[in-house]
Amino acid sequence: MVKRDTCCLPAGKRSKPGVDLSQSFSGVVTIETVPLAAARYLMGTSDGDAIPEDHETPPKEVSVDSFEIATTTVTNVQFQRFVADTGYETTAEKQGSSFVFRSLLNPSRRRRQQRPESIQSAPWWLLVNGACWRRPEGRGSDLQDRWDHPVVHVSWYDAIAYSNWCDARLPSEAEWEYAARGGLVQCRYPWGNELTPDGQHRCNIWQGCFPDVNTCEDGYFGTAPAKTFEPNGYGLFNMAGNVWEWCDDWFGSASPSPQFRTGKVLKGGSFLCHVSYCNRYRVSARYANAPTSSTSNCGFRVVRTL
Repeated sequence: MVKRDTCCLPAGKRSKPGVDLSQSFSGVVTIETVPLAAARYLMGTSDGDAIPEDHETPPKEVSVDSFEIATTTVTNVQFQRFVADTGYETTAEKQGSSFVFRSLLNPSRRRRQQRPESIQSAPWWLLVNGACWRRPEGRGSDLQDRWDHPVVHVSWYDAIAYSNWCDARLPSEAEWEYAARGGLVQCRYPWGNELTPDGQHRCNIWQGCFPDVNTCEDGYFGTAPAKTFEPNGYGLFNMAGNVWEWCDDWFGSASPSPQFRTGKVLKGGSFLCHVSYCNRYRVSARYANAPTSSTSNCGFRVVRTL
């Protein structure tokens, strides 16, 4: 039985899906947000699917102050407005390349991109010349029909620059997880404990045999529009799957992995997550990457202190 956390938000302050809570960050760009009251909640999990080396278990009680959070990740059209206003150049644009999931490229392009810079332990990632937020698959690709999708190929530093521009910030990991839970207590996903309740897909992740066969039962191969599937109990979209979301925190010095010790926290999983390989689309799951990294499955959403 799903238990809702009725203590997280005081009576009369709880958000309801479908209610228009649009607000503006400094009048520069309008971002639909939901206000969340200060709360104490259980962060992490005792779930048997917890990944010990990621330090997501045991659960611990944490406090968050009141804040407002965007209902979606930052979209391509929103990021385009930022770039048009500031002339900002992303990390990937400066470096001249970014990592793209190989199956997003046509076969001939894929063969040309097999280079030493590719990740040998994860050969499905290819470093593609010219890949960046405006050219997600490199030169010759564009954002046609994807303006309402999450912006990708953005580093943590790019996310910080955008946040500063619109008088916002990145969420702490504790804020992100509190918001993702949507008022539920210790549930595996933002909507409950079943991945596909009543046979309905609730997030954009990999179905089939990773990394070669994606049956696309959820309707998407790559990213989905930022407003896809039902929102969680706080009215937030795609808090599981679609794209990883940068948080403000460092992953933590206790991690056994040097990459994680020097990486920034990522939450939510992506369209590439699959239970056989990366079961990190659970609410408590966490990952990390270098703040300069950029990939075709990583974006962000912003928050603002109330």
